[in-house]
Amino acid sequence: MSTAPAAAPGDALARLRTAVADVARCVGAGPADADLVELIAGAERAKRALAAVQAEASAALGASVRAAEAAAGVPAARRGRSVGPQVALARGVSQHLGGRHAGAARALVEELPETLRALRSGSIEEWTATKVVQATACLGREDRARVDRGLAAVFARPGVGAATVIGSARALAQQADPAAAVARARKAATERCVSLRPAPDTMTYLTALLPVAEGVAVHAALLTAVREHAATRAPGDDRGRGQVMADTLVERVTGRDPHTEAVPVVVHLVMDTDTLLAAGTASASVPGHGPVPARIARELLATATEAGQAWVRRSFTAPDDHRLVGLDSSARVFPAGLAAFLRARDQRCATPHCDAPIRHLDHVEPHARGGATSAVNGQGLCEACNHTKELPGFSATRDPVTGVTALRTPTGHAYGSSPPPVLGHPLLPDELDPTRVWLRRVLGTAA
Repeated sequence: MSTAPAAAPGDALARLRTAVADVARCVGAGPADADLVELIAGAERAKRALAAVQAEASAALGASVRAAEAAAGVPAARRGRSVGPQVALARGVSQHLGGRHAGAARALVEELPETLRALRSGSIEEWTATKVVQATACLGREDRARVDRGLAAVFARPGVGAATVIGSARALAQQADPAAAVARARKAATERCVSLRPAPDTMTYLTALLPVAEGVAVHAALLTAVREHAATRAPGDDRGRGQVMADTLVERVTGRDPHTEAVPVVVHLVMDTDTLLAAGTASASVPGHGPVPARIARELLATATEAGQAWVRRSFTAPDDHRLVGLDSSARVFPAGLAAFLRARDQRCATPHCDAPIRHLDHVEPHARGGATSAVNGQGLCEACNHTKELPGFSATRDPVTGVTALRTPTGHAYGSSPPPVLGHPLLPDELDPTRVWLRRVLGTAA
């Protein structure tokens, strides 16, 4: 355990209050540019000091929880599992990120005092400190302490950047234990994966995590396709470098050229009837992606139907508040129709602040205690949050009217969440809805 003096929470909070007071004073007095720059710098130092306070508090919470569980006879391998979820809920972030914060906090406080001191003083930010923790994760306690002491000189350099700190941490870690660095690289190769997440304007980010050799080879192959396209460009083909690379990737994965052929897909569109019938402007929604402009949704339906290359599931919403209709089942496992409904309604993990993709369909009130297999008692969760809900001291309830789910933690804190608007947006007031404005103008009635 580090013996470095901990920053009192009151010190960091006092800095923050001073910064806020400075903002009010400067705004009222017509601040000079130099004063504003000083204010920005002071606020940043206060933010970093508060991050150190959060780390120390998180580490203290973890130590307290593990001590209490040890006294209660909980096996060592199972102690502290609730710390990450509690930190996540307290900080308003996903459980995955909360677990990273909790783990980083413990490492900073117990094994990386120089890095914690640099964070507290404002030399580095929280993200950089976390990367130092990750770079030294494969080391034993003594080697990690050696790397931390070696970084002290790096932190002291004026104007040092995050990339320099992180690169130095990685280099020192590899020197401290070369075998561990090799083992970590071997393990990282087993974690290769592909993920999909929404992007603006009805696009998506398809991301591949690959070993460096394979990643470079894929990128080189796509660049080769660009050169071949430039040499054999057909008349009227005005695609740029990025477009050719993207189309080549889709073609080699699906076997079809998206530039000239429709790619078979299954799309689940959620829309209201006005959007379907070409009279409405309310966005449709693709569960797991988000809102899709009404016209794009109609074009997607039309193209899929004409080409015969796509299958589209359609769910319709109530005209008043865009709520989906509920379904029930007597089975313990959610049947396919009800499962699709829950995924379309919740869209992302229902745990507060999580937003991870849905992996498990869960009974809010456990089935073993009489909870119904229904839309009212069902929710979509990621795998981690579903396991967290079963930890001692955690419980959940769901209001059947509002749809708000309350998750309670071992400390007695409660955190609420509700499904997002199923179409990904709030309803416009009547006077602003363009469809109703058009109807009133054409028909002269209160539409």
